[in-house]
Amino acid sequence: MRASRFFISTLKEAPSDAEIVSHKLMMRAGMIKRLGSGIYTYMPLGLRVIRKVENIIREEMNRAGAVELLMPVVQPAELWQETGRWDKMGPELMRVKDRHGRDYAIQPTSEEVVTDVIRTEIKSYRQLPLNLYHIQTKFRDERRPRFGLMRGREFTMKDAYSFDRDVEGMQKSYKIMYDAYVAIFKRFGLQFRAVAADNGAIGGTGSHEFHVIADTGEDALVYCPESDYAANIEAAEAIALTPQRGAATEPLTKTPTPGKAKCEDVAALLGLPLARTVKSIVLAVDKEGAEAEIWLLMLRGDHDLNEIKTSKVPGLGTYRFATEAEIVETFGTKPGYLGPIGTKKPVKVVADRTVANMHDFVCGANEEDFHFTGANWGRDLPEPVVADIRNVIAGDPSPDGKGALAIQRGIEVGHVFQLGTAYSEAMKATYLDEAGKPQVIQMGCYGIGVTRILGAAIEQNFDEKGIIWPTSIAPFQVVLCPMGYDRSEMVKVETERLYAALQSAGVDVVLDDRGERPGVMFADWELIGVPHRVVIGERGLKDGKLEYQGRRDTAATAVSVADMAAFVKERLAA
Repeated sequence: MRASRFFISTLKEAPSDAEIVSHKLMMRAGMIKRLGSGIYTYMPLGLRVIRKVENIIREEMNRAGAVELLMPVVQPAELWQETGRWDKMGPELMRVKDRHGRDYAIQPTSEEVVTDVIRTEIKSYRQLPLNLYHIQTKFRDERRPRFGLMRGREFTMKDAYSFDRDVEGMQKSYKIMYDAYVAIFKRFGLQFRAVAADNGAIGGTGSHEFHVIADTGEDALVYCPESDYAANIEAAEAIALTPQRGAATEPLTKTPTPGKAKCEDVAALLGLPLARTVKSIVLAVDKEGAEAEIWLLMLRGDHDLNEIKTSKVPGLGTYRFATEAEIVETFGTKPGYLGPIGTKKPVKVVADRTVANMHDFVCGANEEDFHFTGANWGRDLPEPVVADIRNVIAGDPSPDGKGALAIQRGIEVGHVFQLGTAYSEAMKATYLDEAGKPQVIQMGCYGIGVTRILGAAIEQNFDEKGIIWPTSIAPFQVVLCPMGYDRSEMVKVETERLYAALQSAGVDVVLDDRGERPGVMFADWELIGVPHRVVIGERGLKDGKLEYQGRRDTAATAVSVADMAAFVKERLAA
């Protein structure tokens, strides 16, 4: 490709609405152009990266035995109504009507459509297992689109779906896709981590997220450096920090704590470690035709509630946070002094695993400006329901017993799910087994955010000059920067020779023949992030040398004219 025939449109400054590094750099490099809120045109440079990402995905999906098809963006509401997601998805699902008044969804994903395909096509166990995938435009009506391609409304996604006879087969298909994802992300050249995750709105049983490691990531990833344990903080198991409960050694005492509503302030006033205090969180579960059911959750003062794990406690699947009026009515006081002892009305008490093993702890006395000290389970209040409802923190013991947990930030770019029969049962997707009896198909679901990969890759790979693309997904692998291409015949001849040699070797090379000054030329390609650069100048040619510089290199390397093509190919293969 010659730069003069391509479309390059770089900016010195990012638009004011660009918030994070990847958004700023993609706008400045001319890779995307904003059309509307969360909607972007993929410009030629950005599209080249997208196509390379897609090609890697296709090659590995095909290698894993998946078969590509293409499902429509617009989907009939009836399919979504069969699974109940027409109502469950909420406002993120873009709903439209056609000229006849029929309802449709602009797809955010394709579980319903692919299940409809399978229930009409699969009749016998002999047709299974099967894995179908497509790479298609998706739309989710985000309330607050931001961060460019990281959280846009329209995006490109690869979603795949496996279909098996039984759970064992589904788990085998899941492992094949998991391994394919590992191969895909390795080929992208990105530092990544696969972690156990919550299934969320997709449903099903088990799942793993694939995250690109980046300090700017929205997700907290929990892992054990001494083992293979890794999970999103939403799903990371928090074991009890005290193996067993100690005996009570203090009397229950109602202690004045004037104006001290927070655990930190109470601990400081009493001269106790924060870990001796217990915080109270009040939830409500609405009941049709009756008052809401009130729950009291208890966490150690230095711990935070995990809302995802809380929703899995039996009875709390549809919880909400209680209103102040509900709290006062139930506990007799305002928030800040709440506790399980002496409530005005009965409440259901759930203690985190660590709190359940505490003794002589401090909790609210249900009276403003007072807390109880020396509180103990069994003696002062009934034994609670015990559940894992907190976020882990760095240094907690790993659930596998092999070390302490660490936390790093990540950007979710892929997710694999064991769906089981969540969709096939709702949509009556069955097959006939060896005995001729109908059985429900077991399903898996596997997604990669294609366009999100671009933002994640940049968040992990950039410097003050611009983007640093991994070679495998860079818009161009190599850029040739001739000094005086339009003025020096010597430079022009050698540039054309090297350009032809690299092209014939299959190298994705761009020749900057625009006649720009060296400073402008270098700045453009460093901003765009091409990983390998060769400079051709008269001075070097007279010495029989050209200059090579990798995007991360601090200085150029002189290479003989005759050896440069081979040298570049070696660097690309490294």
